[in-house]
Amino acid sequence: MAAVLSGFTIIWIVIAVGFLLARFRLVPADAQRVMGLLVYYVGLPSMLFVTVSAADLGDVLGVQFVIAALSAFATLAIFLIVARFLLRGRSASELFVGGVSSSLVNSANLGFPIAAYVIGDLTFAAPVLMFQLLLYMPVQASILDQLGRQDAGPRGRSLLRGLRQSAVNPMILGSLVGLAFAWQGWSLPEPAQESLALMGGIAIPLALLAFGITLASSSPLSRSGGRRRDVLLASVLKLGVHPALAYLLAAFGFGLDGVGLLAAVVMASLPAAQNALVLALRYDRGVVVARDTVLVSTLIGVPAMALVAVLLA
Repeated sequence: MAAVLSGFTIIWIVIAVGFLLARFRLVPADAQRVMGLLVYYVGLPSMLFVTVSAADLGDVLGVQFVIAALSAFATLAIFLIVARFLLRGRSASELFVGGVSSSLVNSANLGFPIAAYVIGDLTFAAPVLMFQLLLYMPVQASILDQLGRQDAGPRGRSLLRGLRQSAVNPMILGSLVGLAFAWQGWSLPEPAQESLALMGGIAIPLALLAFGITLASSSPLSRSGGRRRDVLLASVLKLGVHPALAYLLAAFGFGLDGVGLLAAVVMASLPAAQNALVLALRYDRGVVVARDTVLVSTLIGVPAMALVAVLLA
């Protein structure tokens, strides 16, 4: 449990720095958007390539990968179905960002320390991270590309042109090139590899700083934001429904028990990832929902994961 608390402490320290930077006006008003764009166009693609290209695909594309994928897509679908009836006046892009916030877990910041110290095996975090980096986030970015163009106005663009624009999405390119390198066993010259690793290293801290900056100019779950129901729905799905789906899939769909079952459920009970906010900032849709869902789920994530660990240990 100390590792879980340590992981959350690290996150909140960086978020607090971003908050203080904005509160004392040490950064411009639009700093969080600039940071989000840097993460989206530079940090995440570099991190995707470095992570995917170095992975042993045979080890990580197994049962835990499948459980992570099915439970995440199911949670996203449930959010969109429920939101259709409960949440009115939202664009398709904003609703989709809400679904992303309810199903994208903080595998980078918290997944590995929790896997090491709560589950007892670091490798259990790899399938979740690989699913999100290799498949889930690129798919989300591609869909938001399409929805963003629809929200913007005329729909006369051809499907082929839309697919071509999505294909050059930086996260998709980073994932696909990394996959090709891992599959073929290729490697870059050391200076190029180190440069990409260095640029990939900005993704997590800048995402956290951007999150803190957004908090300085708003009140989480405030009525004035007009998105309290969205945030509560996304948070309940993230910390309740998502782990429950993972449990059902692991226990009854794949017959897992013991450490395997614990790993599947604990990984699904991780709080929402800051990358949900990165996507929201990039497409300028659902920023309030993404920010507040990350905040709420991170605040109550420790007791939620502790409860899961106690029940399944």
